[in-house]
This record gives sequence, structure tokens and C-alpha cells, in this order.
Amino acid sequence: MDRVLAIDKPSGLTSHDVVSRLRRSTGVRRIGHAGTLDPAATGVLVILIGKATRLSQFIVDTEKEYRGSIVLGTSTDTHDAEGSVLSERPVEGLDERRLRRAMNEFTGRIEQVPPMTSAVKRDGRPLYELARKGVVVERKPRPITIHSFEFLRYEEPRLEFALVCSKGTYVRRLAHDLGERLGTGAHLAELVRTRVGRFSLEQASPLSEVEDLKSDLTEVGLTMFDALSRWPALLLHDEEAESVVFGGSIRVEDDRTAAGPGDHLRLTEDGRQLLAVGRVEGAERGGKDIRPVKVFETP
Repeated sequence: MDRVLAIDKPSGLTSHDVVSRLRRSTGVRRIGHAGTLDPAATGVLVILIGKATRLSQFIVDTEKEYRGSIVLGTSTDTHDAEGSVLSERPVEGLDERRLRRAMNEFTGRIEQVPPMTSAVKRDGRPLYELARKGVVVERKPRPITIHSFEFLRYEEPRLEFALVCSKGTYVRRLAHDLGERLGTGAHLAELVRTRVGRFSLEQASPLSEVEDLKSDLTEVGLTMFDALSRWPALLLHDEEAESVVFGGSIRVEDDRTAAGPGDHLRLTEDGRQLLAVGRVEGAERGGKDIRPVKVFETP
């Protein structure tokens, strides 16, 4: 059973908790997730089952969407409502115009310092383990992209927002940094992840319902082939498929695919099963060179 499905994660569970519960209910050991969601947050957690666990890198790389709220005036050590209060400052004088202007300053490609309570590793140890011992270490800023950071509503001291961002974005750090930019301090109060790539909250299944299905998960989620539908498919001839499963590159005529250099493709023999993920390495003289970057069917 190789499936990709979206779970509507309830608050209070870690992403690993969800994986553990599904392993118990399905009896399948090979289950993972594509992109951690904080315990207090809810919403889309993409679950990978069987060979689909090998798709993680391709799904993690996709855009994420969130809706949430930020409480201005109060900073915490975790940058969210779970932490201890570090400071409290007044928030008088804030209006929609000033908030929108400050939020716009965080859009585009920016540098973000991961919070100490993150899973980023330092010398092989997650930062959150050090934070629990009261140890604070220097962290290097990481490049992220904020595609949009939209003002939705403000009722002092709570700011409601919508966010579209790249992988690696810590929304609670964004809330903290916005508070510092405004001079009030802030922390993330609530967060719902509404989309991961093509997987939306409307498509997500409650965890309890998926657990009730036991090992019959064909009713939920997508095949590996359909999960990567943002990429074009290339139907292979027999000899091409044989080359691909052994890791060999193939050359195809231009009219067989519109994909260009650097683009990914779903390589398939029947239009339903994912044989491999390929990448266009070059295009010249009426043809394109395609290299398999991950093969899912063995010879």
C-alpha cells in the first residue's frame, strides 16, 4: 500500500504522534510525514505510506499556506502561546495601515533565524533539547520566501493573518519578528495550516476517521503518481523504462514533452504508476536528455 494523504492534525499532537497512531491502527510500519507541524497547530499534515515515504523531499519543497492570529504586546520564550512570558509592552496607536506596512516588510526573500525551540540540529542535537536545559546557542539565519503575509483583521491586541510561504519558514518566529519591528513584542496565538502544495484542508481527513479505516486506506489520499500532479507526465516506451529502472538517462524528442531544462517529470509506463521522478538535464538538436533522480520500481 503506497499512498499519500492529508490529515487534519488536531491540536496537542506532534507530527510523530500522528505517525505513531497510524502505524498502530494500520499495522503498517513504513509511514512518515512531509513537513513537521507544531503540536499546538492544526491543519494539513501530509502523511506518506509505503514507498511514498520516498516522495518526502518533493512534497516538503512545495508552498505552505496558513491562517492564524498573533497577540501583540506579549513576547514569550517559544514565540507562541505555549511559552513563558518574557515581556509585556503597550500596543496603543496601532492601526490597519501601520500593521499592513510592517507585514509587507517581511514579504519576498528574507533571512530568518530559527527559534531555539525548533528541530534544527546543532552538532547532531535538536535545538529544542538544548532549550529545555536552558542553553541558548547562536543560530545562523536561513533564507526563506514569504510569498504573501496578509492582514485580515485587528482587534487589539489580536491580529489575524493569512500567509503563503516556502519550506523552512517558522511562523512563530515571523510573529515574534513582526512584534519586534512594531516595537510591541508579539507571539503566535493560533495557527492552522490550510495547504501543503496541492493538499488543501478541504481535502484533509480527520485523524480518527483514518484510524477507523485500519489497513484499507484506498478510500483516502492519492497514489504516488497523482500526488505529484503539478509535474507533467512522460509515457515511456519499453526500452526507455528499462533504462530508467537501472538509473540510466534517456533522450526523447521535443514534441513528447514541453518540460525544459531543470524541470521535473513523472516517468511512467502506463499513465497510472510512478516508475521514477526524472529531471530534464539538457535540450538541444530537437531532443531532451532526461535523468532519473529517484526510481520507485526495481528491475
